[in-house]
Amino acid sequence: MSRTTFFEVEILDTKTKEQLCFLDKVEPHSSIADIKSLFHKSYPKWYPARQSLRLDPKGKALRDDDILQNLPVGTSASIYFKDLGPQLGWTMVFLVEYLGPLLIYLLFYLRVPYIYSKKHTFTSSTHPVVSLACACHSFHYIKRLIETIFLHRFSHGTMPLGSIVRNCAYYWGFAAWLAYYINHPLYTPPSYGERQVNYALMIFLLCEAGNFSIHWTLNGLKCEGSKSRRYPRPSKNPFTWLFVFVSCPNYTYEVGAWVGLSIMTQCVPVALFTLVGFAQMTIWARGKHKTYIREFKDYPNLRMPILPLIL
Repeated sequence: MSRTTFFEVEILDTKTKEQLCFLDKVEPHSSIADIKSLFHKSYPKWYPARQSLRLDPKGKALRDDDILQNLPVGTSASIYFKDLGPQLGWTMVFLVEYLGPLLIYLLFYLRVPYIYSKKHTFTSSTHPVVSLACACHSFHYIKRLIETIFLHRFSHGTMPLGSIVRNCAYYWGFAAWLAYYINHPLYTPPSYGERQVNYALMIFLLCEAGNFSIHWTLNGLKCEGSKSRRYPRPSKNPFTWLFVFVSCPNYTYEVGAWVGLSIMTQCVPVALFTLVGFAQMTIWARGKHKTYIREFKDYPNLRMPILPLIL
């Protein structure tokens, strides 16, 4: 009869190298998530979501599903702990980030007092494109809120509170900036009039539909669970055919929707928001693209991170 070899795990502070906790007789098949739970019993203020455990003080954080006996450590393991700070659930994060722009934009659209001059308080714009832009902006964020509540599933459970403040400043600040100019009493409508607005509206609606279709597809993959892990593929839905050329078409469609709104409003702040968003989404798309290539040996060579055949 084989005898189980237990592990001894000491948890050290990343900065001071001081021993914070010593765990005796840890099962070899214990996961990092199990070790976090044991550590949490000794330090209740550091709940698992706040913990970052690593084998080297400056190394990469271990995943929760990493198994102790599979790590490059002996039966006496030293693991370093870093406090990630207060955390907030991803669902709440996105609700806060997206509800802000929705409400902020409406304040400018309704021309509440102290934003513009007194004579324009609670007055509506004479340009139809202003109301259309408000409808599109509101639709975009309402869609995001609905997807957050009913569609999205997050691989990471929480986000640091400091990052939430930064993200809210980004979304809320840009919403106020572009809303100020689009709803300004002196706003000038697009140069090519109704034709420009209509073409831009078509781009916006098609990209919003495409973005939702991709999110629906990705949600279906996550519902299947980790045992059937596979990369997304095109389906009968024409909007998913972009998967033939792009790893993250949800970002492609997202950028396209904001390009449409930029053309519709012919407003510089909207174009700048689109450009900054494109830069950030390109970073995310490249990271996801590299993950797909690393995990799947048969991953299509034709695919690019965000722009077909380009980027």
